[in-house]
Amino acid sequence: SIMLLFCLKSGDTTWPSRRSDLWRGLVSFVLVCRWCLLPRVLRDVSSVDMSLSVLGQRLSMPVCVASTAMQRMAHADGEVATARACRAVGTAMMLSSWATSTIEEVSEAGGGPGGVLWMQLYIYKDRELSLSLVRRAEQAGYQAIFLTVDTPYLGLRWDDMRNRFKLPSHLSMSNFLAPSLSFSEGSYGADSGLAVYVSKAIDPSLSWEDVLWLKRNTHLPVILKGVLSEEDARKAVDCGVDGILVSNHGARQLDGVPATLDVLSEVVRAVGGRCDIFLDGGIRRGTDILKALALGAKAVFVGRPVLWGLACGGEEGVTELLNLLKEELRLAMALAGLSFPFFFFKLFL
Repeated sequence: SIMLLFCLKSGDTTWPSRRSDLWRGLVSFVLVCRWCLLPRVLRDVSSVDMSLSVLGQRLSMPVCVASTAMQRMAHADGEVATARACRAVGTAMMLSSWATSTIEEVSEAGGGPGGVLWMQLYIYKDRELSLSLVRRAEQAGYQAIFLTVDTPYLGLRWDDMRNRFKLPSHLSMSNFLAPSLSFSEGSYGADSGLAVYVSKAIDPSLSWEDVLWLKRNTHLPVILKGVLSEEDARKAVDCGVDGILVSNHGARQLDGVPATLDVLSEVVRAVGGRCDIFLDGGIRRGTDILKALALGAKAVFVGRPVLWGLACGGEEGVTELLNLLKEELRLAMALAGLSFPFFFFKLFL
């Protein structure tokens, strides 16, 4: 029903269907609901403090905004509006490499005092192109690099293929100039334009050596986005990463992968405290956030709900969405008997 409201408000059915397979998104949400919270009582929760330090930056709550591409398809202000909302609420925004606003535009809007910006990165076949994005992010004041590791190719997205998805002519991936890189070529044939773009531009040979290469080429913390298995989590820590984002790419890459919440505790155990663990996927309510924290996540990232808020109300819509999640988490913590987000807490299936 939330997605239907979003479609009606935005007046666009192509963009939301491109962003997700609605059924898989629903399954992720339902799997989160399977986990139950076991509250404690008779604890002083007159004051609930949700603030914490994440990757060296102080945030007002353990809820951050995930990287979602091409946000100007949802609202004319796109990523700039989202960045302003994040700064207003006191949380962090991860900017997609495939943004329809530049690294510098978003920094101007959401950086500075109170602003926390992180950069999501794909590794292109042209390594110097990838490094140029890193350098621009460093110079613009971004404070971490989230390397996406689950997209050597684009998963099958049937709506994209049926609609022959491509960006509207007035938009492009603004961090690139050449049409072949800015996703602004005239035609991509009978396939999903984004799938064609990924197969041409993104390097499917990405390996653990490239993680080490990126670590050598930036002073910023490097977090791997897209890890689901404990084996990969151990390798990531051995490579010296600063964090792991447990993510299944919104359930839009490989069909049949588990919900992120179901594998979170395995990844946390495998890492053994050697780096911070984050989670995205299926987070829709304050109790969802609480479940992820209880299973060991330092913070969670939300994607689709932010886009819905952006489509419905621009900056104000995103601000309202983030404040809603913040208040829901505060209440959930209080009802569970918790006054701060660093805890051991019981859940059961």
